[in-house]
Amino acid sequence: MSPELIVLCLVVFTALAFDFTNGFHDTANAMATSIATGALRPKTAVALSAVLNLIGAFLSVEVALTVTNAVIKVQDKTGAPREAFTAHGGEALLAILLAGLAGAIVWNLLTWLVGLPSSSSHALFGGMIGATIASVGWAGVKWSGDGTKLDGVVGKVILPALASPVIAAVIAMCGTWMIYKITARVADRYRETGFRWGQIGSASLVSLAHGTNDAQKTMGIITLALIGSGHWTDTASIPLWVKVVCAFAIASGTYLGGWRIIRTLGKGLVEIASPQGFAAESAGAAVILASSHLGFALSTTHVATGSILGSGLGKRDAEVRWAVAGRMATAWVITLPCAGVVAFAMWHIGDVLPPLAGALLVFGLLVAASGYMYLHSRKQPVGHHNVNDEWAGDGGHKPSARVVA
Repeated sequence: MSPELIVLCLVVFTALAFDFTNGFHDTANAMATSIATGALRPKTAVALSAVLNLIGAFLSVEVALTVTNAVIKVQDKTGAPREAFTAHGGEALLAILLAGLAGAIVWNLLTWLVGLPSSSSHALFGGMIGATIASVGWAGVKWSGDGTKLDGVVGKVILPALASPVIAAVIAMCGTWMIYKITARVADRYRETGFRWGQIGSASLVSLAHGTNDAQKTMGIITLALIGSGHWTDTASIPLWVKVVCAFAIASGTYLGGWRIIRTLGKGLVEIASPQGFAAESAGAAVILASSHLGFALSTTHVATGSILGSGLGKRDAEVRWAVAGRMATAWVITLPCAGVVAFAMWHIGDVLPPLAGALLVFGLLVAASGYMYLHSRKQPVGHHNVNDEWAGDGGHKPSARVVA
């Protein structure tokens, strides 16, 4: 096996590892509210989400094509792959992808360790941007389009990141208010029971939407690696085997369950009831599916958090913990640059050695960092057995006063 092929295999394996972390990092987006309200048992919820993530991954490729074409300038003005990335077995592009994936995985695991629902999508894009800047400079990143359409990092990543949580929050807030207005004469116990059944459907739709949006990002990365190494030339399609392995990777991660983040979203942000959960999930699914259709690689975490927050604002006297929301917002802001910094450093570490040795060094550092964070997480484990325990505050911060919508 040639050194170039070994590096390609490392990139593909690391991309699938990222897809796996994406799965368990983002399980909360679909199932946190259903688990918190008791609509679904924790293990049943993650199993259902895994199956629907698997199905959703095959429904569209628009987001995958965004990742392939909209972040790194892999094509010249004629549409052909750039020689700087494809020469010598695509060494430059493969090094960028490996370092970028390492940055994304490290940030995913770090935020999972502290229970913060940050964006796996922005960690990935941040990693790609940081590694590209380290390799070929700022000009290697496709920051914007040609002015006639939304494209590049600004149009396809940053603008959706700013707009999607606000849109989801407004829709969920209005939906929650309408639900309680319409069912005002219904006894609480009947309302809770009815909307718990409704939550099974709405949570399932979010899981389907998540697979449609997030699994495709890894498809795009692997396709980029294949283009760089000369094993694929079509930037307008995704190989079937790539779709299959990415779908199974994200589904496997989802089944593992990111219980720390499920706990934060389900219990830490809003004291949520079934009608709120139904409204939040429905709003989140609508925004994610619409964005996937348009090819916007938005963060499903931002959407889910915004919709849950909106459901708290839409219910009179709902308890919203603004300290937790503030931590989440901080994580959102720093995710892309922090993942970029890690990827930037990883690329320079790998660049001091020949391509194969450098790739092995970066991969080894990633394995070491991942192992350390996993072992550290075992000191205070969170699982299906305690994910719904009462929220005991946030690092000493008391829950905020009740919010009246």
